Amino acid sequence: MSVLKFTTKTVAAMVVLLTVVNTACDKTAPGFQCADSIGCVDIAPDEPLKIGVLQALSGKVASIGEGQVRGIELALDERQGKVAGHSVVLQTEDTGCSAEGGANAALKTLADPEQIAILGTTCSGAAAAVSKAMSETGLTMISGNNSAPFLTAIADERAPSWQHGYFRTAPNEENAGKAAALYAFEKLNVRKTATINDGDIYTRGLTDGFIKAFQDLGGEVVLDTSINKGDKQMQPVLTAVLNSQAEFLFFPLFQPEGNYILLQARKMPGFKDITLMSDGALIDSSFLEAVGDKAKGMYFIGPAKPAGPDCDALAEKYKLKYKSIPSTSYYLSAYDAAILLFSALEKIAVPGPDGSLHIGRQALRDVLYDTKNFKGVTGNLTCDEFGDCALPNFNVLRLDTPSAGIEALQSNVIFSYSPEKQ
Repeated sequence: MSVLKFTTKTVAAMVVLLTVVNTACDKTAPGFQCADSIGCVDIAPDEPLKIGVLQALSGKVASIGEGQVRGIELALDERQGKVAGHSVVLQTEDTGCSAEGGANAALKTLADPEQIAILGTTCSGAAAAVSKAMSETGLTMISGNNSAPFLTAIADERAPSWQHGYFRTAPNEENAGKAAALYAFEKLNVRKTATINDGDIYTRGLTDGFIKAFQDLGGEVVLDTSINKGDKQMQPVLTAVLNSQAEFLFFPLFQPEGNYILLQARKMPGFKDITLMSDGALIDSSFLEAVGDKAKGMYFIGPAKPAGPDCDALAEKYKLKYKSIPSTSYYLSAYDAAILLFSALEKIAVPGPDGSLHIGRQALRDVLYDTKNFKGVTGNLTCDEFGDCALPNFNVLRLDTPSAGIEALQSNVIFSYSPEKQ
């Protein structure tokens, strides 16, 4: 039996050899080095991608928020729950359609350093608070429902609440006010009008756009006033409308305030000669169910409803999954927000040899700003420098038969507007 003997020189030589071998191995499999200007999210091999879903899931606008969530879920279903080879966890928080609710939901979402992006919010008022925190934290946010001009651009200039990294697949409703004013002035021959908003950036943005366009056409705005969210007694503001001698009232309000305005106006004899118009926030089956025939003859301005085989196919998937028909068409733009985000992530994610994934935060924003003619169910999406990705096409609808439901209302298009066609 022989015994191996190692001298001090032999041991030293072996140590040097092992060091060289280890160094060579390190050079052949270097670790990922993040070069992104605002950092990277590193996903371990068996870890999921984390995406926040911030929507209004309580109160009278819950049906819209629920539709947003469902559109996102349908988009994820088409990828079998995975993006870039990793499962996805949706952290869903209720914003309650308020700035305070948005801020609280953002705090919960942004507390996790592995959070990649946010899909939301439902309401523009909540988005202003969320988008600022999101941008400062280095995330990306895409909304399928926000439409207030203040969030992106007004008259092709950066809007007051614009934030880097914020995008939306809902159209900028700067043009909704213009469309409503054009219809009132040119088609209904209205010359005196009143407006009511609730003070948030969404409703204020619509009435501001309406007022400017109506005055540019030569009309007179005899009353521009506000209510507060939560108000129930609308007689004082409605009396002010009557005293102003307005022929037309534009009130782009959410539920329940919009319901109260309509129902209480119908009880005041002076309103029989005043035309009423609201906006897309009330183009909802829950509104029709709440007000019934009192809404007959009322007008609405809202985004043109997407149509075509892709929309029909998604509607069938919706019915199959949720055992109900959509209460609004806004789930379609939420679906587009989700597929836009998922596709962008798959473009910029860097896979590691061990199955890990590395996502550059600025790279994600950059690829979204570079989006051109992305095929969505609502149409082709092209994102501009302000984060607006959808074409601004709007329809004026008239409610002739409330009992026929939301589909009949959305089909009763009496005027269409697109700035590209003017």
